[in-house]
Amino acid sequence: MRRVIILGSTGSIGTQALEVIRANPRRFELVGLAAGSNSEMLAAQAAQFQVEDTALGADEAEQLVRDVDADVVLNAITGSIGLGSTLAALKAGRTLALANKESLIVGGQLVLAASAPGQIVPVDSEHSALAQALRSGTGDEVRRLVVTASGGPFRGRTRAEMESVTPQEALAHPTWDMGRMVTTNSATLVNKGLEVIEAHLLFGVDYDDIEVVVHPQSIVHSMVEFIDGSTIAQASPPDMRLPISLGLDWPSRVGGVGRPLDWTRASSWTFEPLDDSAFPAVALAKAVGRAGATFPAVYNAANEQAVEAFHEGRLTFLGIVDTISRVVDAHEPPDALTVESLADAEGWARRKADQLIAAA
Repeated sequence: MRRVIILGSTGSIGTQALEVIRANPRRFELVGLAAGSNSEMLAAQAAQFQVEDTALGADEAEQLVRDVDADVVLNAITGSIGLGSTLAALKAGRTLALANKESLIVGGQLVLAASAPGQIVPVDSEHSALAQALRSGTGDEVRRLVVTASGGPFRGRTRAEMESVTPQEALAHPTWDMGRMVTTNSATLVNKGLEVIEAHLLFGVDYDDIEVVVHPQSIVHSMVEFIDGSTIAQASPPDMRLPISLGLDWPSRVGGVGRPLDWTRASSWTFEPLDDSAFPAVALAKAVGRAGATFPAVYNAANEQAVEAFHEGRLTFLGIVDTISRVVDAHEPPDALTVESLADAEGWARRKADQLIAAA
């Protein structure tokens, strides 16, 4: 029986995690819940699962992780505000089922230094797929990681064809049902850029050996190519309950959480190269990742400001990545990487992004 705390319980990942726990009462015990602001839904979840320890907001979530005895903390908070909870879970010795990619990307070496080997288990479908495929060989047998991308709602469009896209169009993701920030990030491919940085940090593979390929069917969630020419792919119908369940009980598999592929029906899977000219966010993310220090935090913070401005009608769709690039170019990293210097860099990036957006 694994004792579980869910942070971000009212969001998409959190509610699906509750489905997994509800279906496996002999395997998981829910001991803590935290939400960002939806107190009514949080109270209903706590009543349904008979959970006494709850938290509202990032600071309370962090304290909940420190105070409540648990084996696993699922961090499904959206945004870099989840960094405190990530560090608290690692310091407390919990297994960290990480859906909050921003905390790893922003925290970088601070998070890695706080973690023990195997303590962080990825919940993103792509990184869960990589973790599963990597079990097929040793680290020195890996040639490269291949991260798949659906391509989002604007796959195949040129940069010029995306000049006037609307927020409603950006939120029309062809495969996944996600929140506003993540869905928009998928449309710009900023999300894929963040995932490349996350893959580097999780698996220690050089950026030159991490490739993004567009796979619109979203069946192959990522692949690992080995030095003998073999490629191991993890394939399943799009369903986040599978990687969530692995995050909660890694490396064991939980029966019945997802449906298998139907091999009796004809189907076609396609793979396309990424158009870097139309979607420059991935190449920019690789440059940011190589620079390290506070650059990933600046990339992420500038993006969050730009996405909000886009949905408020103050910035064009193409202006999102353009703004990130300009903020990154203007950034001067601090002498030392600390929680405080990260917070300062994020604050600067948000102010700089706001200035550039206002002047646009």
